[in-house]
Amino acid sequence: MKVALVHDWLTGMRGGEKVLEVMCEIFPDAELFTLLHVPGSVSQTIENRPIHTSFLQKFPSVDKNYRYFLPLMPRAVESFDLKRFDLVVSTSHCVAKGAIPRENAKHVCYCFTPMRYIWDQYDFYFGQGRSGPLARWGMKMVSPRLRAWDVKSSSRVNHFIADSIHVQKRINKYYKRDAEVIYPHADTEFYSPGPAGVQEDFYLIVSALAPYKRLELAVQAFNELGKKLKIIGSGQNADRLKKEAKPNIEFLGWKSNEVIREHYRSAKALIFPGTEDFGIVPLEAMSAGLPVIAFGEGGALETVVENQTGLFFREPSAAALQESVHQSEQTAWDKQKIREHALRFSRANFVSRLKSFFGKI
Repeated sequence: MKVALVHDWLTGMRGGEKVLEVMCEIFPDAELFTLLHVPGSVSQTIENRPIHTSFLQKFPSVDKNYRYFLPLMPRAVESFDLKRFDLVVSTSHCVAKGAIPRENAKHVCYCFTPMRYIWDQYDFYFGQGRSGPLARWGMKMVSPRLRAWDVKSSSRVNHFIADSIHVQKRINKYYKRDAEVIYPHADTEFYSPGPAGVQEDFYLIVSALAPYKRLELAVQAFNELGKKLKIIGSGQNADRLKKEAKPNIEFLGWKSNEVIREHYRSAKALIFPGTEDFGIVPLEAMSAGLPVIAFGEGGALETVVENQTGLFFREPSAAALQESVHQSEQTAWDKQKIREHALRFSRANFVSRLKSFFGKI
């Protein structure tokens, strides 16, 4: 059986690429199709695939500005010639699920989310103050067409897999399709607790500095608390957040997995203020025994156990987050119990469930 893997873009090794990496291992002879590829940006397991890119790859500086090409992405993913393949497996948070398989082929989509920029989080990206006037005007013009394409192209998928119940509900809402939930994995072997007694006096965020992550809420809360907050990550909101932050908030940029692990091991708690489709970072943190203070919505409700592995704040406000920080400091967290919960989301369990799914279709 000839298998094609379709992924939105290869520009870094984040949660979606870690799922793609597992797909590469399950289908070792598969060819990989992606809108654009920055060589060396992902793991060797992915880089070793035969990688086919779209016409977007030819645009100058597309690796830095690919988000501006969103209106062209449907046409780009439809341009892939997949007639040779019996099975198409797309791993999609944008347009990958819109790839066109041949008529008698099967198409399975592992869906991280329906395209968030055009659906429920449109205002986070293109609302007043979130983007420039030209971008807002442009998206106002093209978003109805993108929504129509997104719904229409969902019919090209035979089977949807959702990465959370939260996403399963959104697939049903926007596409009117059912999906089986298979939770992605965290690297529970690599992210492990460190030696006892290494905790330092700081809180931690590990995140892309993107609009929907709601990091300005955390910045406001810790500006007022005066407690130390370290932020690992980069993104389009970096300059804005840095201007708002007081000296007790430190921006570290992206760091290696090893550095992130050391921060998980030594922080007081992970702060997770956004509404995520699933969220690998809280599981990585919990694998290292770190409690999570999360906004009580989205995928975090499926991974964090309140008062056992973390706390939820229920209102998207600085005051609610501050209250949870105070509550966390009064809680005696059991690092081993936190880790034991995270082990349910191991790579072995993820691979086993995927293989079982593909064995049934």
